Amino acid sequence: MERVGLVVQRVTGVVLSRASVWRLLTGRLGWTLQRPERRAVERDESEIARWIAHE
Repeated sequence: MERVGLVVQRVTGVVLSRASVWRLLTGRLGWTLQRPERRAVERDESEIARWIAHE
């Protein structure tokens, strides 16, 4: 969120608090908090596809 606040400050000259940036992103723009999906490094997609096909 700090980066978004910096961009807003550079573009508009307005300094926003973290809470204001959060309200801007979630309330006005409709963004949601998303986290990357964790996957095992050892994941074998072809083996998973084979298992799904046979089950």
